[in-house]
Amino acid sequence: MPDYNVFKDGDKWVTQREDASRVSARSNTQQGAYDAAKGFAGNAGGGDVTVSGENGQFRYKNTIKPAVDPRGSKG
Repeated sequence: MPDYNVFKDGDKWVTQREDASRVSARSNTQQGAYDAAKGFAGNAGGGDVTVSGENGQFRYKNTIKPAVDPRGSKG
């Protein structure tokens, strides 16, 4: 289960996987970066999303459930 961090980098909000050196997504808003992190974590089987404020301090952490296959079919 990969974990993601959301933080401000310059004038953009970014999403970065904890074990990655590169940014996964950039957004103009914190909500946009959070939504991207939530989607990445859900699609990868679930994980934690940690959000930092503009000052870099911890704001909150959410555990994301695995994404559900809407088809409900085998294979």
